Formats: sequence, C-alpha cells, structure tokens
Amino acid sequence: MIEQRAHDGFALPAIGLGTYGLNGIAGAASVRSAVEAGYRLVDSAFNYENEGTVGRGVRDADADRASVIVTSKLPGRHHEFDAALRTVEESVYRTGLDAIDLYLIHWPNPAVGRYDEAWRALVEARDRGLVRHIGVSNFLPEHLERLEAETGVRPVVNQIELHPYFPQAEAVEYHRERGIIVEAWSPVGRGNDVTAQPVVGEIAAAHGVSPVQAILAWHVARGVVPLPKSADPGRQRENLAAAEVSLAPDEVAAITALGRPDGRLKGQDPAVYEEF
Repeated sequence: MIEQRAHDGFALPAIGLGTYGLNGIAGAASVRSAVEAGYRLVDSAFNYENEGTVGRGVRDADADRASVIVTSKLPGRHHEFDAALRTVEESVYRTGLDAIDLYLIHWPNPAVGRYDEAWRALVEARDRGLVRHIGVSNFLPEHLERLEAETGVRPVVNQIELHPYFPQAEAVEYHRERGIIVEAWSPVGRGNDVTAQPVVGEIAAAHGVSPVQAILAWHVARGVVPLPKSADPGRQRENLAAAEVSLAPDEVAAITALGRPDGRLKGQDPAVYEEF
C-alpha cells in the first residue's frame, strides 16, 4: 500500500475518507462501510458536527481500531489555550474513542492571530495522550514557520484546498522539503466541471478508470493524500482503488496544467479568510 510519511515517521495511507455532511445513523453506516472496504484514514472536524457519527462508524466496523487514523479539527472560535484544550477533550468524548489519532487546527485565522496559542494547546493535548499526532489545515508557509519558531514543533500534516483547477505546485514542493504531509480537501473540485475536462477523460480512458479515479490517482502520483467523500459503498471502493492507478509523468503534468489563477472554489485564501 502506498503511503506518505512525515518528518517524524508518521505515515498516512494514499487515500482517506472525507466525511463533511455524513451525519447521524446513515453517516455512521457510511463510515463503517468505508472502513470495512479498507479505508484507514477518516477525516472529521468539530465544526462538521459529526465526530460522534465518525466515532460510532469506526467502533462498529469489523476492523482493527488501531489501524484506523481518525482525524478531527479545532474551530477558530476556540484558539485560546484553555478553550482549545477543552475542545480537544470534547472531541475525544464525542468520538467515544480513547484518543483521536490526528488533530488539526482547522484555519489559522491570522487577523485574530492566536493560532500559535492553539498550537501550544495541541502540543499539550498530545503530551497528555488526548491525541496522538498534531497538524494543521489551510496554513500558509508563514503560519507554519511561526509555529515551529515559537514552539520547536513542526506539524506532521497540512490539509489544504487542492484539485486540478488549484494544483498548488509550489505548496506541494514546500511541504515535501519539510516532511509535512499534504492532504487535499475537495480533491475533485466539489461540483465543478473538472471531471468533464477532455484531458481528464482521455487519461481515464487510457487506464480504464473513471475521471474521478484519474484525478485521485493524480493526487497520489504527486505525493498528496486526497480525502474524497462518498456515502455510497460502491463509490467508496472505486475511490480507494484509485491508489493502484499509476499515471505517467506526462499525464500528471497534463492534469496539473488545468490549474487556473482563480482556481479556488470559494476564494478562501488563508491569508485573509476567517472561519470560526
């Protein structure tokens, strides 16, 4: 199985499961089916209001709990140190698990400027055994460098917007050089028309796979961990199988060339965007 490895040896599987919008009994069943299909990385967040759903699905699945990496994220309204620790504790209780495997700061919210305080809280949560590994989401290089300069602790993961219309080539290389695993949210563009692009269709046809699988294989070839969401067991299996599709360098380059200057889905630039 292909995996990506961080600077401290922490490893993630090639493809994970996004869970935004998976809630309640049906959501738990979807998470369970994904884990039983072979997913070993499940992504959630405090703000998704489904940590309980994810925890139940993981607990119900016929799989070794120790093999599944459950992720959650700290919301912007709880960046203050004590509030961040309480939120992590609440996240653990919501999941019903003994600990959360990977915990991220969801957004840096630089205008507020307390993400370094939140990071110290995550370090404390890790040291207390509430979480096993810590990282960030939507952080830019200046945010990452501030964290390490002030605490000496480098994130193992940065989850960012990344899809063919926004391929983030410089960011991917920056993280690779520093041993920070890149995860991709909205890896197939969340409803845009990228799967209908002729070059994607041609590459998919050449490998006998779907356009979505071709795009997921593009992520894997670049050393990025995509987090596609699906509640359908068949689609879940198809998405996971994309990890076995090997694209040639020219095919990877052709999909990367679809990038656009305005490629962000909703203009959520971490330099100015705030989410609480």
